Amino acid sequence: MAQHDYLQELNEQQREAVLWGEGPLLVVAGAGSGKTRTLAYRVAHLIEKGVAPEKILLLTFTRRAAREMLNRAASILGDRASVTSQVWGGTFHAIANRLLRIYGKVLDLAPEFTIMDQSDAQDMLQVIRHKVIDKKVKGRFPRKGTLLAVYSRRINSGEELDDILKHWYPWCERWQEELKTIFREYVSLKQERSILDYDDLLVYWRFLLSDSAAAKQLGERFDHVLVDEYQDTNRLQADILEGMRKTNRNIMVVGDDAQSIYSFRAAMVRNMLDFPTLFPGTKTVLLEHNYRSCEPILVTTNEVIGQAKNRFSKTLFSTREGGERPKLVTCNDEAHEATTIVEQVLRHYEEGIALREQAVLFRAGSHSAALELELIRREIPFHKWGGLKFLEAAHIKDFISLVRLLENSRDEIAWFRVLQLFDGVGPSTASAVYAHVASRAFNATVLSEAGVSPKISRELMPLGRMFSDCGSESSLQVQLDRVQKLYLPLLEKNYENAAPRRNDIEHLIELAGQYRSRSRFLAEITLDPPNSTSDFAGVPSREEDHLVLSTIHSAKGCEWNAVYLIHAADGCLPSDMATGSDDEIEEELRLAYVAMTRARDHLYVTWPMRFYSRPQGFSDGHIYGQCSRFFSAGVVETMEQVAAPGCDGGDTAVDINTSIDVKSQLRGLWD
Repeated sequence: MAQHDYLQELNEQQREAVLWGEGPLLVVAGAGSGKTRTLAYRVAHLIEKGVAPEKILLLTFTRRAAREMLNRAASILGDRASVTSQVWGGTFHAIANRLLRIYGKVLDLAPEFTIMDQSDAQDMLQVIRHKVIDKKVKGRFPRKGTLLAVYSRRINSGEELDDILKHWYPWCERWQEELKTIFREYVSLKQERSILDYDDLLVYWRFLLSDSAAAKQLGERFDHVLVDEYQDTNRLQADILEGMRKTNRNIMVVGDDAQSIYSFRAAMVRNMLDFPTLFPGTKTVLLEHNYRSCEPILVTTNEVIGQAKNRFSKTLFSTREGGERPKLVTCNDEAHEATTIVEQVLRHYEEGIALREQAVLFRAGSHSAALELELIRREIPFHKWGGLKFLEAAHIKDFISLVRLLENSRDEIAWFRVLQLFDGVGPSTASAVYAHVASRAFNATVLSEAGVSPKISRELMPLGRMFSDCGSESSLQVQLDRVQKLYLPLLEKNYENAAPRRNDIEHLIELAGQYRSRSRFLAEITLDPPNSTSDFAGVPSREEDHLVLSTIHSAKGCEWNAVYLIHAADGCLPSDMATGSDDEIEEELRLAYVAMTRARDHLYVTWPMRFYSRPQGFSDGHIYGQCSRFFSAGVVETMEQVAAPGCDGGDTAVDINTSIDVKSQLRGLWD
């Protein structure tokens, strides 16, 4: 496709961003305004005007987003489409891994370093926790998940531990010194074992940039840096981007401050708001043409986000004709809300809107409990987004741990997981075997000399043979076949329902076929794992229709014909756990905005007037709710207010030709 053709597909603001020349560029892209197209066409334009593809760095938050953008860029480059494979495109963590493989020597990183996923990092912290903390206090001491969350926030936000505990984990303040001890040991263990966690990848990248010679070389490696979803970056990522642009200022960031909803992951909306200050001379382009929603929905959502104090001022508009006003629906209680939602879903289904084109969104996973029961009762299929990720499944972790040991025999967490798959091997025996391997310079082929019982020694012989066989075999595919041969009998012994698990292993090996090396495969599968085996399998032969249930956070970036935002009551949205400061309340406001801007044609916001709890004494065990503070008078004016069928209250006015002077009678009580 010729240049003028694809440029004509862009609106004026998108075209301005794509054709921008040199220097920093900030694209404030409203919901549904075509930011993916803008980034993809920018990549194509740079290549077309002579920038070497390998000199372009495209940073995204998912591998899928990078792949989609590069595929789009390829589609408009015609005969030169293949050059997009040379673009450095991927997530921050994946790009960090590539750079550290190249520059690791500068940072004293072993070339065979392996990467832990979050659950392995938690397990390592748990081991240290057992060593450091007295058994008497374990019940009150933070668990492994909290430990990793505190550690990760300290690394990503740059905040002091004291401030983090006071603001985010006040119940952990008394354990500050113990936490420091655990984190020091955690860092030491990782360094001894040549293991990095997710946070380390970015930390090492930032430290690499602290050296002027390395920073100059890294900066000159890329003529242009492009960043997607910039509003979701944290302090550490912002520091990296600043370090990457010391030698030239060609950086384009795209994002929407109104959709910054990940402060719990240390994301900072200020990164976006302060970008023009950090990069003087920044050109700012607003993308306000929304291609997703009908105009009545945008009128409401513009009014919602207009309440935010700290934001880039923009007003989204649509050229789509028609559409109905969003509805604000009052319900009696949670059960009534559930039946109301189901009836409306079925009504739209009969009108031709498939279940999969409808979504129910909520602030917290627990908010959908009553709805799930009603959907089950009515036999309506649904899929709730979230749950166990593919890489978190026990059998997948087993298999990956075996491959990690081939890559890095110092990986203590992988050893402990693998060894305990064998009969008779518990934590103590695993510890003894690991100590033996460590004493032999981590030579994994000496398992038979570990000094364990003859029975266990026989059990471990196949593992030792696997290491010997793979040591002389360079082909990744052959190595994985050998690992599979060892693992499948262990799978049969350790897990019920082994057949689908075997299929998962086969899919994993199939996926590995696209990687040139074991280290690349391990890094990619750890940094950006598929959500489920369906990510491997491709398009299913039979598509089942199902309603989507999702938290607002999981729904970001998606869209549906009909969206139902439930539990829009104070205490739920905003969450009563996130009203401690103006910044927290403003992020909750942005959550409401993100949820509502997922809708193309139909938007329903529902709230229950009563929330029931376990009855006590003569009480019926309910509390009264009130509609979310985010639905101000100005917002409500843009919506259609309705009481759900069967509602015994709500905001519907009743016309009675009587006037009762309650006020004077109350005053009279005290005369």
